[in-house]
Amino acid sequence: MAGKVIDGNMLAEELSEHVHEELQQLRVSGARPGLATILVGDDHAAAAYERHVRRLAERLECEYANEHLPDDAELADVLAVIGKLNADPRITGILVLRPMPSGISEPLVYRALDPYKDVEAVHPENAGLLAQGRPRFVPSTPASCFYLLDAYLRSTDREPESFYPGTTLVVVGRSDSVGKPAASLGLQRHATVVTCHSRTNDLAAFTRQADVLIVAAGVAGLVTGDMVRDGVIAVDVGIDPIKDPETGKVRFVGDIDFESVAAKAEAITPVPGGVGPITDVWLIGNAVSAAAAALRVEPRFGFTT
Repeated sequence: MAGKVIDGNMLAEELSEHVHEELQQLRVSGARPGLATILVGDDHAAAAYERHVRRLAERLECEYANEHLPDDAELADVLAVIGKLNADPRITGILVLRPMPSGISEPLVYRALDPYKDVEAVHPENAGLLAQGRPRFVPSTPASCFYLLDAYLRSTDREPESFYPGTTLVVVGRSDSVGKPAASLGLQRHATVVTCHSRTNDLAAFTRQADVLIVAAGVAGLVTGDMVRDGVIAVDVGIDPIKDPETGKVRFVGDIDFESVAAKAEAITPVPGGVGPITDVWLIGNAVSAAAAALRVEPRFGFTT
């Protein structure tokens, strides 16, 4: 079996058209969606992601601002920036880029966000709403996993509403940003959800049960072909840098060993070009939805899943 490679770039382009249309419609109602990112320090990956989000926001004609603090910034400095953005009516969505310096408490930073501008649902209130199945915002990465899965199922004449009940969904990873929300979204679809992680004893015993497998552990090549069943639908959230010892060049791979798993899978996402492109667009979409909510305008395209 040679698994179908799901094209995240194509799906992201389709989604971006919805976002742009939504943004233009909201402007008629007086809404001005705006996204702000907060970057603390000079982490290479975080800075690269900030530039990427900036370019995407500009392409979609969404207002954008970045607050860049030095590596030696203290918690009080970060909270002051958040307070400023919370009060700024031009900003409808705030994203705190990770990682932050080790001396800054992420829970305190997340708690300081205005819950109505917390587009990644890291504030305790939003995380709780998501866990209860009534999300204000759905975090961009797990949302993108299911957007991608739903689109693939429909392309094979299967409706998601009837597919997930009775399906075993295994999520490898327990982060607040991906693993836990992905498990919640799976439960909301009535799938049987198994959550495990890189420290799970005999991980393969669980991953072999998966009809649908989402891997978000941050460990390159963690899941290999002998760890999955024939016909699995595999979604790789990992984006792990690998440095070539001879050339020094860095390339990115996923948490799934692509070749060996693809040989057994019904379908699989690549890295790069799978979940990632959709995630970026969904983030902008959440800022657009926040602008609609602020004006009590019903969005034409709701960024919930």
